[in-house]
Amino acid sequence: MTDPQLPPPSGSVPSGFVPPAPPAAPPVVPAPPAAAPALAPAAYGASVPPVPPAPGYAAPPGAYQVPVGGYTAPTGAYTVPDPAPRPSKLTGTLSLVFALVAAVVTPIVAAFASYEVGRRVPEAIVRLNSDDLSSLAVLSPARDQVLWAEISFWAGTILGIAAIVLGIMAIARKRGRGQGIGALIVAVVGPAIFFLIAGVALGAGAAAGGIGLYS
Repeated sequence: MTDPQLPPPSGSVPSGFVPPAPPAAPPVVPAPPAAAPALAPAAYGASVPPVPPAPGYAAPPGAYQVPVGGYTAPTGAYTVPDPAPRPSKLTGTLSLVFALVAAVVTPIVAAFASYEVGRRVPEAIVRLNSDDLSSLAVLSPARDQVLWAEISFWAGTILGIAAIVLGIMAIARKRGRGQGIGALIVAVVGPAIFFLIAGVALGAGAAAGGIGLYS
């Protein structure tokens, strides 16, 4: 038996026999490049070279440029107008106050004065002669009350006219239209209220004076 690692003896290999080719060596894979050595940290106190700043973005030539500070409004541009201030309601309020005074306060004053006039007139009628009844001598015992009644009447008339004028102005200028309308209504009704209350008080006073005269 021959050793397999030794070449075969002569004569044992047939003629024309070609020995097989040795196996090809495996392909050699190239090694990856070595990493760059890491920079060692700078020692404490050593100067570090400054890092140059990154180049900024430069607009290409011909690009649209925005003015510094933003855009400014062109001259004569449209601007939102300020809201108009609300008109004052003082005119309407004054007209309503004048109308209430003319229609409420003056009739009350006239009522007290008329009651006293009616209460004192019957006694004056009895004491005076028949010739004096056609003159104003009948009202002489109540001259002060007659004066207060006249003052209240003219005061109510002036205040009522002022209330009507101010009410019309308030409605026309929109300075308290609601108060102006109310003032007009009260001022128009005021004279009827005045004469009604004064007449009722005068009749009540005359009745009281007559009862006291014949009691």
